[in-house]
Amino acid sequence: MELEERVAELERRLAALERVESPDRPPRGERPGITADDTFRPLRQLEEQLAELEAPDGGVTYTGSVRLPTEQRYRWQFTELTGQLLDADWSVTVDCFAALGHAVRLRLLREILGGLRTAAELTALDDIGTTGQIYHHLRQLTGAGWLQTTGRGRYEVPAARVVPLLVMLSAARN
Repeated sequence: MELEERVAELERRLAALERVESPDRPPRGERPGITADDTFRPLRQLEEQLAELEAPDGGVTYTGSVRLPTEQRYRWQFTELTGQLLDADWSVTVDCFAALGHAVRLRLLREILGGLRTAAELTALDDIGTTGQIYHHLRQLTGAGWLQTTGRGRYEVPAARVVPLLVMLSAARN
């Protein structure tokens, strides 16, 4: 890997680490400019919607407004009623979750969201496996809908999957 690429990779990783909450950083509801009322505003809005829909079992909403290191911006919101979720066939989600169940696949997704787009760029990463293994992981992610091809050897996370992916990562960490 060229020195410039290595420095750029280190800078990207440092920026990502600086965005992670640290013991020195106030909790979410106690950050400057964010009041306790702001913290629960989305929940209150969901509860109002559920009351209008007469949905006694409740529901879940996930939402996000994201700017990636590539300067791409995504906005997404989705709400589902609890009854619909509990009554659904959960087995249809197995492939989706299974595709995320490997450290290399998660790293590939992170690198793609960070700006690496081509198979050549991804195979040049350290400690990620052989070219054949990387293509296997890319196929798994593409098959499950977490990636799409945008041309010869180029990959991207579909816009409708960016916020859900970040929500799943956040949920897994809490």
